[in-house]
This record gives sequence, C-alpha cells and structure tokens, in this order.
Amino acid sequence: MAILIDETTRIIVQGITGRIGRFHAEDMIRHGTNVVGGVTPGRGGETVLDRPVFDTVKDAVRETGAEASLVFVPPAGAADAIMEAADAGLRLTVCVTDGIPAQDMMKVKRFLRRYPSERRMRLIGPNCAGVISPGKAFMGIMPPHIYMPGRVGIVGRSGTLGYEAASQMQALGIGVSTSVGIGGDPINGSSFRDILELFEADPGTDAVMMIGEIGGPQEAEAAAYVRDHMTKPVVAYVAGLSAPKGRKMGHAGAIISAFGESAQEKVEILSSAGITVAPHPSAMGETVAHVLGFSRAA
Repeated sequence: MAILIDETTRIIVQGITGRIGRFHAEDMIRHGTNVVGGVTPGRGGETVLDRPVFDTVKDAVRETGAEASLVFVPPAGAADAIMEAADAGLRLTVCVTDGIPAQDMMKVKRFLRRYPSERRMRLIGPNCAGVISPGKAFMGIMPPHIYMPGRVGIVGRSGTLGYEAASQMQALGIGVSTSVGIGGDPINGSSFRDILELFEADPGTDAVMMIGEIGGPQEAEAAAYVRDHMTKPVVAYVAGLSAPKGRKMGHAGAIISAFGESAQEKVEILSSAGITVAPHPSAMGETVAHVLGFSRAA
C-alpha cells in the first residue's frame, strides 16, 4: 500500500507552463503518475503535455476532479498558490518551492486552520523533494529509478539524504512503501509526527527511516510519539554532527537556537526513545537492514 498518493490520485501541477514545472510534470507522467492538468493564471485553454491548462485551481478541480496539486510557483506567489489549492477543496498539496518567506508560511498555516480538521488540506513542504510511492506515483523532483517498491517508509527534512537512503536500501534489496520529504524550512506544512502517524496506520509499511538534521524541535517531538505510540521499528539519522553552534547549515530551518537542537542532543533523545540511530550517512541502509534482520546487511 501507500500513504498520501497512489496510481489513481488525480494530480494537477500549479506552474505547469514554466520550464521546471513542465520538466517534472513530464517525468511524473512518464512514470505512471495520474497528472490530469495544470494551472497557470492567464494561460487557461492551452494544453501542455496533452493536459489542459486552467486559470484557477477551482476550474481545474471542477473539470478534472483533481484531488492533489504540486506547486512549482516562484517564492513570491507560492503562498497564494497553496492557499488557492486549499480554497478549491484539494486534500493534498506538495510545494517544492524554496525561499518562501517565513511570514508568508505563517499566513498559510493560519489560513489552513480556518478549515475543520476533516476538510483541512494536508500540505507537504515547502522546500521539499516531494512524495513518492514507488511503482505507483510521485509528486516532486526525486529520481524515481532509485526507489524500489517495498515495505519501509522514509520521511526526512533533506531530500538528498532521502535519495541516498533509498539508494542504499535498494542495493540491499529493501524496498520503499512511500518516501516523504517534509522540507527543511522552519515553518512547514507537515511534521515528522504527522507522517509517522500515517506510517503507523499503514498496513503496507513495516518500518520507518527518519532523516533529521540540526535545528528545531521536530525530531524531539517525533521521538516522543515513537516512544508512546509507534509499534513499528524506527531507524533515524541526524545530519549536522560537526556543525558549530549558531551556524545555519543549508536549510533555513537548520540552525541551532535552543537546548535539544544540536545533532548530538537529538541523537541522544532519539536513542532514549528506542530509535536505532545510524552513526553516519553511509550506514543508513545497513542500519535499516540490521533492524529488519536482513543478513545482507553484513
């Protein structure tokens, strides 16, 4: 099974007429994703990749029955694009855009909370690699060929390390149920805990690989959830063990500002919750294999 999306999910691409949006939409279609259209204001009535383009998300939903959207909109307009998707009644939006101002994301979070929980759109990102359920569908910018279908979930703040984990696991014969990049910004749509809850409830996922990094409280919150609620084994890796205090490392959210936000502190918190922590990035796959009892881990 898969969480969030599968081969039947009707997906639109906001920004499909742009160079980047078109490139990744084409890749999604090539790998079997059910892309039903796109949205670019002022370009309604055109076609891209043999899919219709609409002026608004509401038009796209009405004409195609779209359930989810992928946002390839520049930072200045990305928050409005996310809120438009929520207002149109979509259940899921993935925003790849990097560089959205934190103040804009605060506005998005407040906007989403206007809706009752049963109607509230789930946002993945921004500044994320996206979501992939191998062999079924993907929304984002990840290279699908490194993901083998299987029963281990991946959730991470770093898209690149998510790719690395999937590649290492594939080399060991371990497949992925779904991989979710939650993004590296300080204010994002979905947390580790949000995605861990979905994996815990998914009968097609037997274990989870969680990839964190310095900065922010999300890993500590995830550790508490794993300790109190998870029945499935969780493996983790935390990037940034050598980062000096107060230094931002790549992602806007990767800056140590309080106790429990350094990589070493997070490793200790995760370990104390019963989570097996990989000692370095090249050991992510073999650590998963060890926890699952794969002899090939040796």
